[in-house]
Amino acid sequence: MMRPVTGYRSPRSVLAAVLAVVAVTASTVLAPYTAPAAAAGSDRLRLVALSARPELVTADDVLVTAAVPRGQPLDVVRFTLNGADITGSFRADANAHAFTGLVDRLRPGRNHLVATAGPQRDQLVLTNHPATGPVISGPHETPYVCTTDRFRLVDGGTLGDPLDADCSVATRVDYAYRSTGGKTLPLPDPAARPDDLAWTTTLTGQTVPFLIRIETGTVNRSIYQISMLHDPATEEPAFHRRSPGWNDRLIYTFGGGCRRGWYTQGTNTGGVLDPKMLGRGYAVASASLNVFGNNCNDLLAAETMMMVKERFVERYGDPLFTIGWGSSGGSYQGHQIADNYPGLLDGIVVGQSFPDVTSATNFTLFDSRLLEHYFTEVAPDTFSQEEQRQVAGFRRWESIRNLSDGAKRLDPVAEFPAVLPAELRYHPQTNPRGARGDVYDHTVNVYGRDPATGFARRALDNVGVQYGLAALNSGAITPQQFLDLNQGLGGLDIDAKPTAQRTAADPIARSAAHRTGRILFGGAGLAGTPIIDYRSYSDDAANGDIHMMTHGYATRARLEAANGDADNQVFLVEDNRFGGFSLTSPTLRYALTSMEEWLTAIVGDDSRLSAHQKVVRNKPGDLTDACWSRDAEPRKIVQRLTADNAGECGQLFPAYPTPRLVAGAPLTDDVVTCHRKAVDWSDYRVTFSPAERRRLLEVFPSGVCDWTKPGVGQRPLRDTWLAFN
Repeated sequence: MMRPVTGYRSPRSVLAAVLAVVAVTASTVLAPYTAPAAAAGSDRLRLVALSARPELVTADDVLVTAAVPRGQPLDVVRFTLNGADITGSFRADANAHAFTGLVDRLRPGRNHLVATAGPQRDQLVLTNHPATGPVISGPHETPYVCTTDRFRLVDGGTLGDPLDADCSVATRVDYAYRSTGGKTLPLPDPAARPDDLAWTTTLTGQTVPFLIRIETGTVNRSIYQISMLHDPATEEPAFHRRSPGWNDRLIYTFGGGCRRGWYTQGTNTGGVLDPKMLGRGYAVASASLNVFGNNCNDLLAAETMMMVKERFVERYGDPLFTIGWGSSGGSYQGHQIADNYPGLLDGIVVGQSFPDVTSATNFTLFDSRLLEHYFTEVAPDTFSQEEQRQVAGFRRWESIRNLSDGAKRLDPVAEFPAVLPAELRYHPQTNPRGARGDVYDHTVNVYGRDPATGFARRALDNVGVQYGLAALNSGAITPQQFLDLNQGLGGLDIDAKPTAQRTAADPIARSAAHRTGRILFGGAGLAGTPIIDYRSYSDDAANGDIHMMTHGYATRARLEAANGDADNQVFLVEDNRFGGFSLTSPTLRYALTSMEEWLTAIVGDDSRLSAHQKVVRNKPGDLTDACWSRDAEPRKIVQRLTADNAGECGQLFPAYPTPRLVAGAPLTDDVVTCHRKAVDWSDYRVTFSPAERRRLLEVFPSGVCDWTKPGVGQRPLRDTWLAFN
């Protein structure tokens, strides 16, 4: 069952809204507990949970702030939890006229926190969930393999065996350092500084030794890590005592992949030791279930990120803002968490981007599998390589086979994590009750189960799709080839086996995909989120590549459709000389610096403009769409990037369509099931013979896709902060 929690905003924005703030300077904002300082204009006592929504608290504790009216003495303020006095858990800030405290020892379920100040009173109902989850993602997946004994720490050791069936470990802290030789090394003795220790100056101007504190633990059956600059010779950082090396900002990294991303805890995070991030003073956090190669489910990724960020805030304080950072499978998470669970991420920098898994990606992989099967098994030697490429739309013919292989994520027997024992894996004949290794069964809590099979319902459809339509109209293929192709292409059954019939989506799964945000909407939290989309161009990769320019344009088209414009999104494109998504690229470093400037300006904007308007108004003046030439010394070319490949950037880095777009689908690429219409002969720029006309009507007995209409059951996102149980 799905339930929404409506209107969520981050704790900082809640405080800004409920307290009458005359002005907040940048320096005030950067100070610890700046939000309660706004209490100067408040006329009533107000409790605000800083680290989590009150309904979604985890692990028995929550960081809370209380803004006290200026006319009320602080020494009369009292706090109780479930009737017991806990005033001693709170720290007073006389300048802010506020209290902040870590409320711990919460009991499972509902807890009542009450603050009183003379005649004034406020309360929070705190619902406490276990640290092992689940909270919003629904029942845990089974089987599930713990991998704490394979997770490598900075010194090369592992976390050892798990403490329980939920893959938990004791939280630990390790230290590393950056050497003058440019390496990150384990710190042998926290009490001694190595001779080759480097120093760094953070973006807030603090010059500190490049000593890195790394916290490792588990939440939500996931291994998380949090790193920041901190000298172990000084006091441990805490929510009331910031490390001098921390710049008060958090980067949350998301790892890529998808294939084999189920039934395992994973042995890596999105990375927390990037020297350029840490050197600027950022805290960096990630978790193993925020790597899509371990967990290809954006809902579970959002839940995990929510819980890790809660733990971060409780231990280190509320960051000024949080930047989401990830490429490929990491871009799914950035887009969908920002849209579906607003408040967790304040801005995102994505690379090699896709809107989501369910639509553009799965549609393209599904179509590629069908085309590859048709061209090699059904009708070999009937289409030249160039004719095949024209039907597929890709820049490289090799992409057909490459993406067909990528369709293994749709196949329940094709790929499993190596740690999952063979006897637990699904096989239709030998183990029909085993674990199915595909994206739909991994997201069964959203899609539901087909009662006839017990397997996950699928939001996958190609009924009415006229494959190769644009190739036919351009003269690249003949009417005979077009008819043969569409008659013989077929679909895939529940086990991803070719069928003569087209594949029809399950109506329940289709509705869920649209209404729950599994298909990116773009008009919820993402409308008020700064987005920098960096692409290391790979459409021309020799063996084909899934990371195509058109997917970035699909996201932009969805933003425009939902919000009227995509002015909160910026494209930066260059060639692949830096090997993908790496801060060795000056362009990506520029993206990080620009996002920092953008978000800092938004934080200082106390206007009553909408979130989208604030984002657009505060975008740095020099931050615009741009590409970089392919010269040895690349030059920046400023122009708006568009899917029609206009201008110099369009010539340097052209976008190519997918098979679904060649068939006439809209650039948004978000239609699961198309509305169908009767064949309209004016849609074709070729002449069909009478016999060919009759055959075309036979091939599409229920009509062909009418791409001028939204998809069947296509509706906007139902609400943000949906939970599943």
